[in-house]
Amino acid sequence: MTPISKNFTLEEMISSATAMDNHIDNTPSAEALANLQLLVDKVLQPVRDLYGKPIHVNSGYRSVKLNKEVRGAVNSQHIQGRAADISVGGRVANKALFDLIRGSGIAFDQLIDEYDYRWVHVSYRESGNRGMVLHLK
Repeated sequence: MTPISKNFTLEEMISSATAMDNHIDNTPSAEALANLQLLVDKVLQPVRDLYGKPIHVNSGYRSVKLNKEVRGAVNSQHIQGRAADISVGGRVANKALFDLIRGSGIAFDQLIDEYDYRWVHVSYRESGNRGMVLHLK
């Protein structure tokens, strides 16, 4: 395992069962890798420290081919390594995580409740973070 912070590894940020099942190379570019590091340093690790319990990364970086395979948005921030879909259990726990991030003061570009808190999407940009809070149904 390649640690990129106290609680996160590179492997979990790029892992994908869909990529493995479909033999898709999901190796990030140097730019995407730098963005992943920023996402972890500026959002995920601070959230983990605040939450005090493990956070599962459902989806981090996605290559263009993988993003297409999972039917991600064409302009998905996952492609640039700027986003992660995270979960801490069921919907009630994920809502609590969402609310924690929202009220924490931690900068983010987008914070999205995905389908009644099935998971939480969070993204970060080096500059110009919009602080958008969205709910997808």
